[in-house]
Amino acid sequence: MGISRKLRTDVAAAFPNLSTEQLTEFIPNKEELNVIKIHTHKGEAVTVYANNKNPVLFEIEKALYPTVYTLWAYPDLLPAFSTWPPVLQKLAGGADLMLPGVAVPSSGFPQVERGTLCAVTLLGNRAPVAVGVANMSSTEMLAAGMKGKGFAILHTYMDHLWELGDKSSPPTLAPSVEDEEEQEPVVNCTADPLQHVDIADLSLKEQDSCARLMGKEEPEDSRTPQEQMDELFNQCFFHALKCKVKKSDLPLLTSTFLRSHMFSCCPAGQQLDIKKSSYKKVRSLKGSILSSSEVRNIVINYVKANELVDETNKNFVKVNAILCDCLLDKSEQDEITNLKWDDLLSRCLERLQPLHQVTFFGQEPIVRKGNIEPISITIAQRSSNKKVTIIKNLELYGLDPQCVANILQQRVQASATITPVPGTKDRVQVQIQGNQIHHLAKMLLEEYQLPRKYIQGLEKAPKLGRKK
Repeated sequence: MGISRKLRTDVAAAFPNLSTEQLTEFIPNKEELNVIKIHTHKGEAVTVYANNKNPVLFEIEKALYPTVYTLWAYPDLLPAFSTWPPVLQKLAGGADLMLPGVAVPSSGFPQVERGTLCAVTLLGNRAPVAVGVANMSSTEMLAAGMKGKGFAILHTYMDHLWELGDKSSPPTLAPSVEDEEEQEPVVNCTADPLQHVDIADLSLKEQDSCARLMGKEEPEDSRTPQEQMDELFNQCFFHALKCKVKKSDLPLLTSTFLRSHMFSCCPAGQQLDIKKSSYKKVRSLKGSILSSSEVRNIVINYVKANELVDETNKNFVKVNAILCDCLLDKSEQDEITNLKWDDLLSRCLERLQPLHQVTFFGQEPIVRKGNIEPISITIAQRSSNKKVTIIKNLELYGLDPQCVANILQQRVQASATITPVPGTKDRVQVQIQGNQIHHLAKMLLEEYQLPRKYIQGLEKAPKLGRKK
């Protein structure tokens, strides 16, 4: 009873054009509502509310969406857009509704904004067959020449959610002839609908959607074999992401993704061969290079956007499911519900791969893993009490060790040699007779303009006034 009352309040807020009578009919007080918690195969948590065996609403991240069963009873609940019957099979297979598949009625479109929750009907029948979020406003759809993605589809007739009910078919409802104003109810989603663009997995038929969606024949054969393989690669890649990969599989090696997921999405009669595509091979990417301040800004914006700042103490952040997965060890996941801001940010930075980037004028930046090592200057004692100066890591800063050795040799009139750095394969060091740190400091700091913090060992210079 308590659930019914709260749900009716939420539904009234989400769909304000429902009358009080319709609300009571929709969610009756006396009958028990069944609340079913399900997980899609991608790991999305979905709450389904069922009345008389049929699911009437589903809830994702506190946003309520009507099922097709509800829309058959209240066909005017959402602004509706029509498509052709053959398109339904693709929508039920997990595809989004592209604008070329949307019919433009002579009376014009309902006026909706980007992010509005809409119904999809088939031409000639007012009974909705799908629920989706508009990817652009009605005006933008027409301005785009009806090309591009029109709606991110969340749920369809014939998908798994529909199968939870009595599996009835859409009723035949004659298209209504109404004033244009009455055809334009704008019902906005209760939560930010753009967060849900990737949840079309409710409507996925995992077994056969890939083969069914991709089994279309290509009539034109004017493309090169490489272009055809690129097209096949892209299809397999995106369908594997949508149909095969579960949240629990991540992170995933690219080789495993290719072998276990992409190959199984290849249509019958075709063979995926990466070497014949322009990609040549699949390898892991480093991802975006971010400075620590950029990471901090991203984390702070995420916390604010998801309203995770603790209301009772602004110094703490509430740990949601995503932060829990990313930042907490398994032993901590049941115990920690809040983190201090500095702990949250330091944990984020600790889990990132450190990189450094060196940029030389007129050249592409060089990116390497790990933190950059400073130029190391050391003094070593050789036999007969002679000292030598050893310089390592010059090449990390774009300096040619041989060139540096030649300049030093001329300036100080002492022999300089290049020797391998012990324990490395391809690194070399400069070795020059005597303590030459004064000359090196002048060269590196003044001539090459290197910041002092990247040079280690300058404090070992000989005291001025003493004979060398």
